[in-house]
Amino acid sequence: MSVRVLFVCMGNICRSPTAHALFREAVTAAGLGDKITTDSAGTHAHHIGNPPDARATATALARDIDVTDLRARQVCEADFEQFDYIVAMDRDNLSSLEASCPRAMQDRLSLMLDWVEGWGDEVPDPYYGGDEGFIRVFDMLTEASQGLLAHIASSHGLAGRS
Repeated sequence: MSVRVLFVCMGNICRSPTAHALFREAVTAAGLGDKITTDSAGTHAHHIGNPPDARATATALARDIDVTDLRARQVCEADFEQFDYIVAMDRDNLSSLEASCPRAMQDRLSLMLDWVEGWGDEVPDPYYGGDEGFIRVFDMLTEASQGLLAHIASSHGLAGRS
């Protein structure tokens, strides 16, 4: 059994690939790489095929997280069936997902910051700001990734490294 997690933002070049890479690293560190798979996508088609934003890449690499293998893609209809958790970065993207997601699968949708306390409701888009925004988003996503992983491990009875 594999639990599949999809992270979603607008263009899939800043927030969702960062969440993807952070969560993938947390899963690997927990020894659950064979039980949890991760992907990311965007609600819009603006950047399909592009690597993550250079600022997101630099922020991640400065903290030993590699996002360079990731490429932007758009959410597709099959994602709603294939993924157990579809995690949006903000309410606008969650609304887009809700509009496309079959009613029977709406319970798979959540906001990233639902999985952590103290950061508010939404992961802000750092695209139009400076480096500080990317650092803040990285910190938010790091904590939220840990909360989501703990929830998945507990809910699905997954045991990794102690």
